[in-house]
Amino acid sequence: MLKIIDGKAIGRKIRERIKQRAAALRKKRGIIPCLAVILVGEDPASISYVTAKEKAIAEAGMESRDLRLPAETSEAELLSLISELNNDKKVHGILVQLPLPKHINEEKVIGLIAPEKDVDCFHPISVGKKVLEKPGFLPCTPHGIIVLLRENNINISGSHVVIVGRSNIVGKPLANLLIRRENNATVTLCHTGTKDLAFHTLHADIIIAAAGKAEFIKPEMVKEGTVIIDVGVNRVPDSSKEKGYRLCGDVHPDAAKKASFYTPVPGGVGPMTIAMLMQNVVEAAGG
Repeated sequence: MLKIIDGKAIGRKIRERIKQRAAALRKKRGIIPCLAVILVGEDPASISYVTAKEKAIAEAGMESRDLRLPAETSEAELLSLISELNNDKKVHGILVQLPLPKHINEEKVIGLIAPEKDVDCFHPISVGKKVLEKPGFLPCTPHGIIVLLRENNINISGSHVVIVGRSNIVGKPLANLLIRRENNATVTLCHTGTKDLAFHTLHADIIIAAAGKAEFIKPEMVKEGTVIIDVGVNRVPDSSKEKGYRLCGDVHPDAAKKASFYTPVPGGVGPMTIAMLMQNVVEAAGG
């Protein structure tokens, strides 16, 4: 029988624990965890994501510095701002919302963020620590996915996990986390160049769809009883909706019906990403 994984409920539970940790940090050491959020330009999706993050941070009794810059901001100006935040002892985490305008080098921007404030876990040092299983921040969405699985008592150890998507934000870091000894999964990482994708997904115990393509995983690609984690958030034109579009994941609804567990879109992985970000901010502040 299909069970819908409620990411909102699990996220709320985690955020409540984080709120308590933040309160203890303030009471015992006078420290208020602070996240600086930089948004360059006015991309609607980015604005929505940033607003949700800032709201969650405030609700947890932490501080959020909202730094919104015009799209024409120069690369030099952005790098200068990051340098200032690196040196600000009251700022514990720095988040630069991606994507950035095309005239700004994302790699250069991410590389300047102090690793101890890299709560998104994008810096090369953060990535290296993750791969080598050294102490450090864990990437928010991949970590959130693993927590979702564990909270629902879904066995990871020994399971064959097929990840569809090789992005630096989800696919690659998630594969690295899943093969860690404490997770012990066997991972197949698929992508747009994978031949006969269905062959791999049909042999999966767990499918994690992160291709960024609406309803890409079809019913014929899924066996009965597979656990499906849908990371995709896609806007599909829909004249029946007030906004003119609807949100859907990377998994076709009929494919989702064949799963034993499934994360809805929205309300599945998204709330966990924010919860894990908040956890990283508290840890960056020493809580």
